[in-house]
Amino acid sequence: MKKLAFIFIVIISVLSGCTKKEPTRTSGIDTIDNTTFFSTTYYNYGFSFSGAKLVSTNINHGWDISIFVSSDSFGTPILTLQADNLKPSFFKVGDFPDGATAKTAFDNLKTVSVTLWLDMADPIADNQVWIYRSGSDTYTKIRVISTVNETRQTIPYGECTFQWVYQPDGTTTFPGK
Repeated sequence: MKKLAFIFIVIISVLSGCTKKEPTRTSGIDTIDNTTFFSTTYYNYGFSFSGAKLVSTNINHGWDISIFVSSDSFGTPILTLQADNLKPSFFKVGDFPDGATAKTAFDNLKTVSVTLWLDMADPIADNQVWIYRSGSDTYTKIRVISTVNETRQTIPYGECTFQWVYQPDGTTTFPGK
């Protein structure tokens, strides 16, 4: 009986000590917005491709992109994606007439060659495909699925739902090695 109890305890110990670490995803569909929060400073949430999650913008260099609402010269609100690094990081592959065409272009985009990077993705709209370059020269392709650009309680509100594929190996080939 003592032997059986000992074996049972050993099995429970071994099984509880084995934790399976899920790999960080390298693609998905996510949404970011410009909702502002306050603790000791104002912040919102950006998105980290390497972490595959929303990250507070009050953390230095923890997020890759965030959404910003600005206005053009006529006062019309426009949405932009901004990067958390000090170099031009965006390239627009194209604007597409509908979701199916944008998805096909996104899916068929296997490698990129960019000569002129932009400081921000400006303006963003539904059915666009963009390339993002991080500060450490890893790349992500982004398909803008939908955007919200409106005023909520007298405050400009912006939201972007996007599909993305991140390639962490430093090449310009998707989905990476």
